[in-house]
Amino acid sequence: MLIGLDPVLGPDLLAVLRSMGHGDEIAIVDGNYPALTDARRLVRADGLGLIPVLRAVLSVLPIDRSVPEAIFRAVNAAQPDRPDPVHEEIITLCAGMAPAHPVVPLEPVAFYSRVKAAHAIVATSEPRFFANVILRKGVIGG
Repeated sequence: MLIGLDPVLGPDLLAVLRSMGHGDEIAIVDGNYPALTDARRLVRADGLGLIPVLRAVLSVLPIDRSVPEAIFRAVNAAQPDRPDPVHEEIITLCAGMAPAHPVVPLEPVAFYSRVKAAHAIVATSEPRFFANVILRKGVIGG
């Protein structure tokens, strides 16, 4: 345990977050996502839901301010124009922790291709469908 760090941030996840550079993206995905298939780097967050992992990551990861869109979420393919309850939770959490950044919904093809290009994927045990988010790392200061 370390002072001031969310205990959800284990050594593997901290190492991945630390190794990311400006503009790199990290995907945090639900338990149904084919993370092992799509990941360049995979961090397992077994037993954890998406929201606690997202909260922990946002507590240490600066979000990119140099682009208009830096936080993305999946959509429910059956109703892409209406957020699911988990999407509302993502939006609320991000509004509190990264208020300058809207959460942008991405259609499945665009979302999945972006996840495949991500620096890393964090695979949670979140049981809700379409509970997936991508964060683009910014810089500290300046």
